[in-house]
Amino acid sequence: MDDKTKKMLENDAVVYGATQIFDALSDFTRFQILSALMTGDKSVSELQEVCHVSQSAISHQLRLLRDRSLVSAHRDGQRVIYALADDHIGLLIGIGLEHAAEEVL
Repeated sequence: MDDKTKKMLENDAVVYGATQIFDALSDFTRFQILSALMTGDKSVSELQEVCHVSQSAISHQLRLLRDRSLVSAHRDGQRVIYALADDHIGLLIGIGLEHAAEEVL
């Protein structure tokens, strides 16, 4: 383990933040939302089509993802458009999928 990782593991705030990220990733709908955003920015209605859940369910999950700094939002007229907060989120999704595929494929 490198010194940088060791230092982060010794910081309770950093460890807590990491657990909150993994908690958010553990929900099927939130994982679908984040995966959909890997292909580009989307509105709530576009995410609703991908996830096949109600608009209120999508909005609820997006609020949680925003609170954990996993997605960002900006207005486009009447619509709110969502995007991944940064490239780290896509990397986490990709790594999780690769690891899960080892057991399935």
